[in-house]
Amino acid sequence: MNNEKSWGNMTTETPEDRRSNRLINEKSPYLLQHAHNPVDWYPWGDEAFTKARAEDRLIFLSIGYSTCHWCHVMEKESFEDAEVARLLNNTFVCIKVDREERPDIDSVYMSVCQSMTGSGGWPLSMIITPDKKPIYAATYIPKESKFGRVGLLELVPRIKEIWGEQKNELEKRAAQITLALEQVSQEGDELSEDTLHDGYNQLYGIFDEEHGGFGNAPKFPTSHNLIFLLRYWKRTWDEMAFYMVKKTLDSMRNGGMYDHIGFGFHRYSTDAGWLVPHFEKMLYDQALLSMAYLEAFQASGDEKYGNTAREIFTYVLRDMTDENGGFYSAEDADSEGEEGKFYVWSEEEIRQVLPEPVVEFIIKAFNVEKNGNFSDEASGRRMGNNILHIQKTLERIASDLTIPVTDLREHLDAARQQLFAARDKRIHPHKDDKILTDWNGLMIAALAKGAKVLDEPEYTRAAKQSADFILSTMRDADGKLYHRFRDGEMAVEAFLDDYAFLIWGLVELYETTFEEQYLQEAIDLTDNMISQFWDVEHGGFYFTSQQAEDILVRKKDIYDGAVPSGNSVAMLVLLRLGRMIANPEFEDKAVRISRTFSNSISNSPAAYTMLLVALDFALGPVNEIVIAGDSQGEDTRSMIRLLRNEFTPNTVVILRPTEIPQSRIIDLVHYVKDLSGIDNKATAYVCQNYHCELPTTDVSKMLELLR
Repeated sequence: MNNEKSWGNMTTETPEDRRSNRLINEKSPYLLQHAHNPVDWYPWGDEAFTKARAEDRLIFLSIGYSTCHWCHVMEKESFEDAEVARLLNNTFVCIKVDREERPDIDSVYMSVCQSMTGSGGWPLSMIITPDKKPIYAATYIPKESKFGRVGLLELVPRIKEIWGEQKNELEKRAAQITLALEQVSQEGDELSEDTLHDGYNQLYGIFDEEHGGFGNAPKFPTSHNLIFLLRYWKRTWDEMAFYMVKKTLDSMRNGGMYDHIGFGFHRYSTDAGWLVPHFEKMLYDQALLSMAYLEAFQASGDEKYGNTAREIFTYVLRDMTDENGGFYSAEDADSEGEEGKFYVWSEEEIRQVLPEPVVEFIIKAFNVEKNGNFSDEASGRRMGNNILHIQKTLERIASDLTIPVTDLREHLDAARQQLFAARDKRIHPHKDDKILTDWNGLMIAALAKGAKVLDEPEYTRAAKQSADFILSTMRDADGKLYHRFRDGEMAVEAFLDDYAFLIWGLVELYETTFEEQYLQEAIDLTDNMISQFWDVEHGGFYFTSQQAEDILVRKKDIYDGAVPSGNSVAMLVLLRLGRMIANPEFEDKAVRISRTFSNSISNSPAAYTMLLVALDFALGPVNEIVIAGDSQGEDTRSMIRLLRNEFTPNTVVILRPTEIPQSRIIDLVHYVKDLSGIDNKATAYVCQNYHCELPTTDVSKMLELLR
């Protein structure tokens, strides 16, 4: 159908009064947000492209996600505007895509946008031909031209005119752009320890010594930078590497990027000092940041890092967990049409909630000011709102207030709970409740690591529930994995990231629970990942499977951006599984990944820090540990517990339960068959870099061998 005429006079109608477009039948929260736009949106699919070819129309492709602030702005300004809608409907076939649901489409066209414009972001606005080739790329486009940015009212007629008069030239240009995307990476030299040093030096060169983090504003957490630096410190004992990690983690935790009332991290900081965040909260940030804080806790022994991880998990388990065990994707930055409104406080609001003298402690500790502590971005004026943040240590604040630090902590915790209860009565930001396999894989890995490091059974339970949900609900009868689940429906065939990140989670979960089923699932998924995504000719993994829809080009991603690339994580899990089950073919694939992308990585290793984590593992030394003992015995538990207190990232652990003679682990890890406890005691078999030491029942000896 064509809804163009039905959108004529509706400026006074609310979205609920309007006729819906085709997006009303979708499950994606982002697509449903646009289901009542006057724009005649199509979801990505054959219907839209058939119409475009039949009517010789270009396609206006709009890509975003449900918690994207500027996506909301563009919708309110343009896609809900009748004039813009008529223009778009008369000129294009309009397609709306959720980037989180279809990262394959987003990845291809974001690469196009970056190559054509030098930058990218969301909303992503593309104009493409009926055969999917790009001719124009932009991000946010205003309704009318302003500040040198062309508006839709001027752009669309111009594009329509050019398509009518210079169609052949446009198609040739589109073909050239597409051809440039199809260039195949040439295998280079094998990466070495020098690559790790180069990556460290590049990060050191852009480190902000005053505020922590890397580069200038806006500042992103990029947890894999920190995870790599912790390994670099462990390898070289370079204290500056450790300092960069601690300074960045401290600054992020104390700044406004952290939600001091409800916990969890916002997406990024708009300023260099981590004060003013972009307020959306993403599941993947919670997962990756909690892993960075957990490893910093292991490496330093400082409880504040472990406590931060606990608080992140508190937020995720309270607000982002589905009743069936999966984890939701994100929470919006906006509420009531205003970014951050849910999270900020005026001094008066705080005084209304808290009694004296506690309120004075809060105002002092969290730097609350009468006129607000940050300025409006547009006007530069202070509007009276405060972003809670910490500038001094609690010890220093307690000294300033002349109270014991233990009393201050009690006051702050009690006040936080009161402020949380008051804030909970506000209108909450929108929650994107779709469940994504890849992001759940990251959260499973984080919770499993948290359960190990913090000895917290609740995290084990949550990780298992998510893993069991994904494995039971997001695969079809043939065992094919899917990417998205929402409202009772699984959809979209899984991508490389879904496999790699879920395998990561399952490997961590096995080493937490020692339940063999999770190791078996990790092995099976790895076999499927190789058969469906591996490039036999050139090496590396494609983002899409052999059976996936042909979009424009079949890409291989390696850049470690907001989340690590599937190839980087795949390299790491192939190495870990290869050592765990003694499968050299897995390790060979990992080496081939590093060679496939070595030219790009060598040029700018700091852009590939998750792959550097895998490279650090590949270069070794790697510890392979089998603990043989009664799985319920206190000596076995004590040995495992002490092992987990150590920061030994390049270590794999197998449990050989001696009370089960024919344990399933023997079928998965053949070399443990004849390993047993000495004198019926828990015994550690420690191997490093393919050679083994004599087994020991002495925990201190085991730790000495590891060190």
